[in-house]
Formats: sequence, C-alpha cells, structure tokens
Amino acid sequence: MRRSGLRAGGRSPIVQPMTASLRDTGVWIFDLDNTLYPASCNLFAQVDRRIGDFIAGHFGITYDEARVMQKRFFREHGTTLRGLMVEHDVDPVPFLDYVHDIDVSPVAPCPGLADALNRLPGRKIIYTNGSVRHAENVTRQLGIDGCFEATFGIIEAGYVPKPDPRPYDILVDHYGIDPARACMVEDIARNLVPAHALGMTTVWVRSEADWARPDQGGVGTGRHIDHTVDDLPAWLEEVAG
Repeated sequence: MRRSGLRAGGRSPIVQPMTASLRDTGVWIFDLDNTLYPASCNLFAQVDRRIGDFIAGHFGITYDEARVMQKRFFREHGTTLRGLMVEHDVDPVPFLDYVHDIDVSPVAPCPGLADALNRLPGRKIIYTNGSVRHAENVTRQLGIDGCFEATFGIIEAGYVPKPDPRPYDILVDHYGIDPARACMVEDIARNLVPAHALGMTTVWVRSEADWARPDQGGVGTGRHIDHTVDDLPAWLEEVAG
C-alpha cells in the first residue's frame, strides 16, 4: 500500500511509502462537512446563513448583529450551538432542525468515493459536529450512505463539540476503538489535536479557511497532522489499493 497526497496546484499524486500505522488501520473516522464532500460545493454556506437567521429571529435582532454573535460563539465555544446553549440555554432540537433544513443538491454524487470506501479495509464511522439527520441527507446525496457502520453526531456527543476532548473519549469507548489502530480525517486542523493526543493517525483535508488551517487555527505548526490531502477520494483510492 502507498500513501499519497495531491499537489496543491493540481491533481498529480505525490506517492510516498505507506506508514505502518496507516497500513494497520482498523477504524476510519471521518468528519462530514467539507471533508466527505469538497468545500467547493459551498453547502455549508446554507447552514451558515440559517444559523444567522435563527439567531436573529430568536433574539429579535438584525442579521448583522446575529452574525457577530454567531462568530463569537464559534470562536469561544467550538460551535454556535454550544454558545447558545451555554450562554442562553437555547433548546438544541429546534436549532438543529432549522439550520439543517437545506438543499443538498449542490453536492454531486461521488461513485469513486463510494468505491474507495467500500474497498478500504476496516470499520468506517462518521464523527460530525452536526446531526445524524444532516449526515444521512448528505451521505445519501453522495451515494455513500451504505458505507458506514455508524454516525456519531452532536447529540450523541452530549452537545459537546469538537475539539473538546470529552466526546472523543465517548466515541472511543462507545465503539470499542483502539486509538493506536484508528485514523481520523478532518478539514478543521484543530479538531485533529485530541485525536492525535489519543494516539490516532490524523489526516487533514486541506482548507484555505483561516479557522481551519493548522497555522492559524490556534494549534501551532500542525505537528499533530500525519497526512495532508487535497482530494480525499483520490487519496483513499491510493490507500485502498
């Protein structure tokens, strides 16, 4: 087996020897948004807009005022929902129902991803700060809904979002995961810090968003990242062999 990344400026693979930790992976843990589908779909922009609309309606403020509150919650609490719950005791159920009521058609079905996931040895689990319902809608659109053993969402995490270490421990315990034989794939670099601390192999799906980058996301130089890729389906094709 081989490890591959993709050159930032194109689609040419960079092939390197596969590390033992990746070759022996028994459980693959995938983030959902901007990871299993490309950020270029701009799907999360719909969620982002609806979060602002929810806050504006809930507090009776302008959308611009809501955006300021929304981004502060994200910075300080990991997700806007966590900030709303901690600071204002907002019921998470109507919030999640509202913000995930989106059109997933911008996400194109990806048979290549489905094929790579099906050939990838080991268990596959989705771990998302979103809801299971949202994950089901997106994976169905991608055509990969039958590829995963389970989805561990924000409700299952007790509404505690990544990168708080506590839900990672819950995930590991609930699914009987040996971190030394697990690999976590994420687009937000700081969310890989607890995974690395547990002993997991980490894969960062490269993002140019400031809050997602290892050098600007509050986690230093990215030494907690073992592999960086630009095209996840192509990389998984290399891994699956």
